[in-house]
Amino acid sequence: MAIQRTASGKMDKRTKEYKELKDRLAKARATKAKATKKTQSTLKKTKSGKVDKRTKEGKAICERMAKARKAQNSLKNRLKRLFR
Repeated sequence: MAIQRTASGKMDKRTKEYKELKDRLAKARATKAKATKKTQSTLKKTKSGKVDKRTKEGKAICERMAKARKAQNSLKNRLKRLFR
């Protein structure tokens, strides 16, 4: 499956092989994009890359983290850790 080239050395876009190659590349790009697709975060970040705690979302995150820290030291959880 040698790809024919034009006089300038570029691949000849009119050939069947070139069109098949382009189809395979497009399919591979689509599967790669689907596999590595990240959810777009609307969180504002500081210059260092941390979540900005001054925003509404940042404050909500801090609140959840504080609640989780407080629950971690509750009597129930201490007993669980003690009898693991």
